[in-house]
Amino acid sequence: MPYIAVNTSQKLSDAQKDKIKAELGRLIAVIPTKSEVVTMVDISDARTIYKAGEKIDGAFVDLRLYKKSEFGAKKKYTEEIFGLLSGELGIKNENVYINIFELETWGADGTLK
Repeated sequence: MPYIAVNTSQKLSDAQKDKIKAELGRLIAVIPTKSEVVTMVDISDARTIYKAGEKIDGAFVDLRLYKKSEFGAKKKYTEEIFGLLSGELGIKNENVYINIFELETWGADGTLK
């Protein structure tokens, strides 16, 4: 039940959003027990992002996972996200931040798990 929120300073076309959504969903399988089938992706574009007090072309990715996952898998997925945003949007890795929350409880399918 991953949730992935992508905030980017760039204005994206629907085709770009679809490509990023598809790639995030495909890549989530790098993390054992995770799959695109239960992944929710939220893309917010045309955001104003500042770093060190300066407006930048950047992105922030918030990945939320139900239960703990192994470090190596999370590291691989993180590196894949950096590659995706750099390759598809041309955003420099130094202007992308990614965080990962692993939660013990999760509400889905009408109940708390």
